[in-house]
Amino acid sequence: MTVMRSVVLGYGSYLPERILTNAELAKMVDTSDEWIIQRTGIKQRHIAAEGEFTSHLGLKAAQAAIANAGIDTQSIDLIVLATSTPDNTFPATAVAIQNGLGINHGAAFDLQAVCSGFIFALATADNFLKTGAFKRALVIGAETFSRILDWNDRGTCVLFGDGAGAVVLEAQSQAGTSADRGILTTHLRSDGRHKDKLFVDGGPSSTQTVGHLRMEGREVFKHAVGMITDVIVDAFDATGTTADDIDWLVPHQANKRIIDASAKKLHIAPQKVVLTVDRHGNTSAASIPLALAAAADDGRIKKNDLLMLEAMGGGFTWGSALLRW
Repeated sequence: MTVMRSVVLGYGSYLPERILTNAELAKMVDTSDEWIIQRTGIKQRHIAAEGEFTSHLGLKAAQAAIANAGIDTQSIDLIVLATSTPDNTFPATAVAIQNGLGINHGAAFDLQAVCSGFIFALATADNFLKTGAFKRALVIGAETFSRILDWNDRGTCVLFGDGAGAVVLEAQSQAGTSADRGILTTHLRSDGRHKDKLFVDGGPSSTQTVGHLRMEGREVFKHAVGMITDVIVDAFDATGTTADDIDWLVPHQANKRIIDASAKKLHIAPQKVVLTVDRHGNTSAASIPLALAAAADDGRIKKNDLLMLEAMGGGFTWGSALLRW
């Protein structure tokens, strides 16, 4: 029985030029390079320049993905942008990117699931493509988290950075087995009981301000490993695959300790884990496509490799996507 799969045609990424090292950060807040690396694995993060918005980052990643795919920009009829740091309260930042690409047909909208945003956006685009409603989709994760950080709070400001990544998806008829290329299965979860463990203390309706990111780090870590492994096991069960079949685990780049603990619990070898958190920190919805681009560019990820993508974010939200490259 044939089925429709959303196949990755191309990928792209963009990081702002400005790099903020741990040593520089230590001059701003009570911390040190050793303290940050030991607890997070982060060595540096990129910071958007003044006047450089989420839409600018997302547009550059989108242009790179389209060029990598070798397609006509006008063939894209769906744009889904995952972000928690939009340019404006409205309209959706996705329409700014759509306009920047010179596209004035199809649909473009934002999706907000914090650090799980790219997985949620991937699942959304995948399901639209499988119905035949759209033919080609641009899925983007873009963030300027530096704009919502409290730079006096070392528990949060050391973790996050800015960046963007994107993939182009196309619906293609496949055989309907786990050997198919494209997105094989996605699994999404949320539990609003944990909202106060990771949130921004502002918003148009509540405070009429942007607010700052607040986090109970130990609580987030405690929940992260269990939640992440839960949706990965669901993906294995849905496809009849196992950890041994995985070529690469591409996790949300939140914290090296969370990534290591999750891989260990799932019995996925460390050498199969794509780790980029050291070079750009936690870029929320942008971190998975940034990691995908880095590993594809350096030749680690190859055609037909089986990838497990996973993330957890504020809400809590969490999800997985099993994808054959």
